[in-house]
Amino acid sequence: MEAMNLSFCWQEFSKEFAKAAEAKGFCPQILADFAAGPLLVWERPGPGPRVYLSAGIHGDEPAGSLALLALLHGGFFSEQFHWLLCPALNPDGLAAARRENAQGMDLNRDYWSRSTAEVVAHAGWLMSQPAPDLCISLHEDWETSGFYFYEINLGPDVPARADEILSAVHPWFPAEASLEIDGHACRAPGWIYHEAEPDLPEGWPEAIYLAKLGCPLSFTFETPSCAELGTRVAAHCAAIRATCEHLLD
Repeated sequence: MEAMNLSFCWQEFSKEFAKAAEAKGFCPQILADFAAGPLLVWERPGPGPRVYLSAGIHGDEPAGSLALLALLHGGFFSEQFHWLLCPALNPDGLAAARRENAQGMDLNRDYWSRSTAEVVAHAGWLMSQPAPDLCISLHEDWETSGFYFYEINLGPDVPARADEILSAVHPWFPAEASLEIDGHACRAPGWIYHEAEPDLPEGWPEAIYLAKLGCPLSFTFETPSCAELGTRVAAHCAAIRATCEHLLD
């Protein structure tokens, strides 16, 4: 897909996502209500692997939420998979364009203590479900100029998959060239192969919590926040497509 000139408005996004998801056969479940609106999960059952995608846990990172909307509009979500979408894990943060929730908490460090209402509701829902076969979390990074991702893998090591993801994103962003990103050594440019343990004992992110619940494979995609929003959205879409296509191989 081509890059788009985009902006993000929480109210417009919420309405458009609901309309597009319902048109594609997704059903919503309200996990909790907040001042800016409900925390929703959208599900569409299918016969194949359970694929869970999340975005918007940091309210100043809207590209992931918009990427899920773009994929809905583009007819990406095939009937081969059982889809679970959480496009806006931090409604109050997205409404305020702020990383944290309304209480100033970083939700993506709260999956051990589960002290925030958002994470209590979300983690409880995740625990009530069979573990997904694949988790993709969409993020952005203000400190990089290239694309990179974390992989948590409890199964076979498949380096070719990482190459395919980076190749798919390359029309929009090169792989981040730094040998170390946010304190993590890169296995290859743009690729952090992360063990299923948190960096901080009590600072669990969503991906670690999912691994502890038994999700065998997760990717956390990071686009550079300094780039134009439409380019970030397009890169996320490309990375998601490449990852899900590989799941069928």
